[in-house]
Amino acid sequence: MALTDALGTLIDFRLLPGQAHDLRGTAALIEGLNCGHRLADRAFDANWPRDLLTRAGIKAVIPPKSNRRFPADFDHHTCKWRHQIESFFGKHKEYTGIAMHCCKTDESCSAFISLATTIIGTR
Repeated sequence: MALTDALGTLIDFRLLPGQAHDLRGTAALIEGLNCGHRLADRAFDANWPRDLLTRAGIKAVIPPKSNRRFPADFDHHTCKWRHQIESFFGKHKEYTGIAMHCCKTDESCSAFISLATTIIGTR
């Protein structure tokens, strides 16, 4: 799970087990966050992250899941900026061939993400 700025530059990331839902690592990334908006996809549509963000003074821009009984409002215009975040993941997927060989442990995977981010940032 990754936290990026509005331009798609990596701020922080957390490694989660493959079978874990992304919400498990959300609290650690939100802690100490200081920004105006937090954009996320439908996977993060739950009440507790919204409440946590509201208490921190951050506006949650999360589209509601289609099966949500009482869908929350969100800013459609601001949500369009999520493409920057998706571009971040797309750029990192260019390096999956290397990652398949070197990411055997959490430490090596974290190092790979940092290295790929540095290479992408210098382009």
